[in-house]
Amino acid sequence: MGVCAATGIAWEPRTVADARARPAPVPGDTLPGTPGDGPAPAVTGPTGPGATAPQSPGGQPPDPKAQGSGADGAARPTGALPFDMPQPSVLRSGTAGKKLVFAHYFTPYPLSLDNVGADADYYTRNYLKPDGENGKHERYGGLLRDRPLPVPPKAGNWELANLQQEVRTARAAGIDGFTLDLLSLAGKNRERSNLLMEAARSVDPAFKVMLMPDMTSLGTDDPVVLADLLAELGKAPAAHRLPDGRLVVSPFKAEEKSVAWWTGVMDALKSRHGIRTAFVPLFLDFGAHSGEFEPISYGFSEWGSRSYVGQESSTRDVRRAHAAGKIWMQPVSVQDARPNQGIYDEAGNTATLRATWNRAIEDGADWVQLTTWNDYSESSQFAPSLHNGHAYLDLSSYYLTRFKTGGWPKIVRDTLYLSSRTQFSAADPSGSQSLVMSLRGGSAAARDAVEVLSFLTAPASIRTTVGAAEDAHAAPAGVHSELLPLGPGVGSASVVRGGKAGARVELRYRVDRAVEVQDLQYYAATSGRS
Repeated sequence: MGVCAATGIAWEPRTVADARARPAPVPGDTLPGTPGDGPAPAVTGPTGPGATAPQSPGGQPPDPKAQGSGADGAARPTGALPFDMPQPSVLRSGTAGKKLVFAHYFTPYPLSLDNVGADADYYTRNYLKPDGENGKHERYGGLLRDRPLPVPPKAGNWELANLQQEVRTARAAGIDGFTLDLLSLAGKNRERSNLLMEAARSVDPAFKVMLMPDMTSLGTDDPVVLADLLAELGKAPAAHRLPDGRLVVSPFKAEEKSVAWWTGVMDALKSRHGIRTAFVPLFLDFGAHSGEFEPISYGFSEWGSRSYVGQESSTRDVRRAHAAGKIWMQPVSVQDARPNQGIYDEAGNTATLRATWNRAIEDGADWVQLTTWNDYSESSQFAPSLHNGHAYLDLSSYYLTRFKTGGWPKIVRDTLYLSSRTQFSAADPSGSQSLVMSLRGGSAAARDAVEVLSFLTAPASIRTTVGAAEDAHAAPAGVHSELLPLGPGVGSASVVRGGKAGARVELRYRVDRAVEVQDLQYYAATSGRS
């Protein structure tokens, strides 16, 4: 599909292989280089209206203070949430401790690539700008549309320190560990994999890293070579093992290799390294391959759909896995927009996040994988980012708590989540971008809406502003979603109860009709954080 300049390996972007007629990849797409390598239950910093909020990509440098500092130490976010987050001991013990939640970690996009301030770092100079990396991403308007929440430069081993911060952030949100996308046998992504294992061990010995060899990019046909890689990483204390000691291996696109090939990997792990394996293949097409893999598997997973429609198929998949005596790891996602492939899914503001979490809860999934923690080239990140702050991660903590404990958390403080795009879905970019995104087959239809997602302790009125349009709606106690027409300008919402204004949220980025670069990701903000 392309060449990963960071590692010198072939890399094929991930797609959902099911009945939804996915488009073929676009020839010539590449994964970024590295500096130095070359160029719920059924739910029905402020800028004022008309002000010019920061623009990205291609506009002003990112604001390091956007929606909270990335250097906040990742303390437990109880005060920022509509509920009181349970202590880690509660989420990790008893029945809750068996319901595991992982987040898919993508090594090309750590918090920092070069330990430079956010106004001039590699993300700002090369990934967010259409002319970055000597213009090789100009055809699709730049590689990325968002980036990790900026962190200040650090002394000493800054890469390890930043990975430790990511572990703390995930742990504070209730996440049990990362699924580590193993992209290469050597190079920078391999080095980051080693560092992530060390970071997890040093921050929290209970935070586990599940090994996920990426069969679209590893570049080996030798099962012994892969077994040796898994053994080296699997000996780290942070490697995820079952209580009986088996190393959990969950390959991405497992169907790329045959059952016999995978049996060879597991035999080599045992004979060469004394490691027993719990095999949890992740398929792009579960229905077509689960039967043949059943005899060698401890459990199953699938990459899943990134639109809120058609999620009911996961019910069938969970039942099939459980009927075979296997565990099921459910994919949970926010959205998906891939400029360098020219495709996107309609996420419906937070509808996809809520729908995929509810499927995991209602269908009785055993584990969950958030897809993804930090793949910014897919705009699928849960991790705190420049454009979304902690909004998606904070929302996920609510559903995670229900998934693990079996009871919906009690809402103890009013909290609002506001989301919208910064442009209309049919906007025609005026810049040099020639490849524009179109809907992937099977997605919901594109929509232009602002969503107010309210978590209220009691009924209240929600006053809203979308550019010049002001309105209000009644919201019940509990969780409620209200859609408003998208309009130019800045959006905001506030809780009013008994004539008194309460929680308030404002989107930091304005909506424009004329745009230079196409950007179809949803931006989000929460009243729980500044």
